[in-house]
Amino acid sequence: MLNTKDILETISMIQDENLDIRTVTMGISLLDCIDSNIDKACDKVYDKITRYAKELVPVCNQIEKEYGIPIINKRISVTPIAMLASACQTSNIVKFAHTLERAAQTVGVNFIGGYSALVQKGFANGDYALIESIQEALATTEHVCSSVNIGSTKAGINMDAVRMMGHAIRKAAELTADRDCIGAAKLVVFCNAPEDNPFMAGAFHGVGEADCVINVGVSGPGVVRAALSKLDKSANITEVADLIKRTAFKITRMGQLVAKEASSRLCVPFGIVDLSLAPTPAIGDSVAHILEEMGLEQCGCCGTTAALALLNDAVKKGGVMASSHVGGLSGAFIPVTEDAGMIAAARSGSLILEKLEAMTAVCSVGLDMINIPGDTPAEVISAIIADEAAIGMVNTKTTAVRLIPAIGKKVGDELSFGGLLGGGPVMRVNTGSPEIFINRGGRLPAPLQSLKN
Repeated sequence: MLNTKDILETISMIQDENLDIRTVTMGISLLDCIDSNIDKACDKVYDKITRYAKELVPVCNQIEKEYGIPIINKRISVTPIAMLASACQTSNIVKFAHTLERAAQTVGVNFIGGYSALVQKGFANGDYALIESIQEALATTEHVCSSVNIGSTKAGINMDAVRMMGHAIRKAAELTADRDCIGAAKLVVFCNAPEDNPFMAGAFHGVGEADCVINVGVSGPGVVRAALSKLDKSANITEVADLIKRTAFKITRMGQLVAKEASSRLCVPFGIVDLSLAPTPAIGDSVAHILEEMGLEQCGCCGTTAALALLNDAVKKGGVMASSHVGGLSGAFIPVTEDAGMIAAARSGSLILEKLEAMTAVCSVGLDMINIPGDTPAEVISAIIADEAAIGMVNTKTTAVRLIPAIGKKVGDELSFGGLLGGGPVMRVNTGSPEIFINRGGRLPAPLQSLKN
């Protein structure tokens, strides 16, 4: 039986506390589009994406209208393009990126992810070609997102790929310097990348997935913050955790509803709900403000990592009971330029790169949307990737790096991307040289916890 109080509470969450469905993402397998002729492969890719996703945006708009639930982004993820490229008799595979862009424009989605490679244990034929083409692909497209998985707990870390990705990130920023280096903002380097993640820029459709699925990502930092603001300041940590769990349950139920509806109407299997708290630059929709509501003066001060660990755990425990299938990243995101509280903390100097790195050990992703000085060497970027990957590898969790070298800018200057990507200050980076370490190459061995058999 419907409860009037619950209905009014949900309406309040949507209207006043920025509750929304961040993304409905359709995952599409392109394995049956493989062809030795790149033009034929591209035609197959375009035809399949536009055939499967033609109703995605209209159906999401319909659900949005019927239920009054904002669905901010409609997205597509596809099979890592490096797998298709390996069959093609050419090293110039940017055509695939342009095909994805054309398909995205045709069906009207906000982003399409999957210009990706999985190289945690080594390179296949198409992997080199894809990594070499990333910068051009991102500079010449608007909706295409790219990711590369360079490590895993099982395989260790591919240090040759780490070196290459440092250069790729710098080049992607340089080629889009006239657009606030937006190319680098669409590129993620992963360790332990999940194959069903609906969030960009790291979404791709894993080879173990069905031919087509619907994955949903929810967002409700504002709801959690509002709930905590009503809690007595004398409440203990256990009470704080319990409140977050109950709130996460309510948020996730909405995600499950939208996922099932979209799945039913599109006649596509339901995949997962990603429980992640995804912030926006809007005031009141910040993960940092949740941490401050727990009792921190400002995000980045001592206690931030512990508070984030509590939040991440409570979100998972509350959300997992509200959905039939949970996946993706599922936790709290800390993208600096996309979070009003993080932006303020970075500007004041309270939040520094080293503190963010510590926080990534206990949250759902990694060093996300961080502006760094434009003169940061590629080897330093590679070393930051290696550090993050090591945290993910040893802790058997997903970590990622999305850094934006702000070409022509220094510490304290600002970059502005607009929309969900937001903007923020250029943060200081330790400039001690790791060049010899990075240029050694090879494979950083997997830890003992990989030996589970």
